[in-house]
Amino acid sequence: MILKERQQIIYMQARLLRLASEEWHRSIDRITELFVKYNVLQYIEECFGIFHVEGDEAVLEDIAVYLKNRGVTNDTGINR
Repeated sequence: MILKERQQIIYMQARLLRLASEEWHRSIDRITELFVKYNVLQYIEECFGIFHVEGDEAVLEDIAVYLKNRGVTNDTGINR
C-alpha cells in the first residue's frame, strides 16, 4: 500500500470516529472502544476502495449496519 493511500485511510478512520461520536451521542472513547472491539477500523481499511467514493454519512450508515450484524444493540447509541 502506498503511503498516500495509507494516510487517506487513517484520515477517513478519524473522520468516521468523530462523526459516529457526534451522530450516536457517545464519547470518542466509547466509539473507539466499539470500533476496536468489532474491528471497524480494519473494515474501513478493507472497504476503502468503495468508501472513498461515498460520503461520510453513507459510510457511517454502512458501519451501523455492520455493527448491528455483529450484535451491537441500540444502547450503544446506534439508532440507524
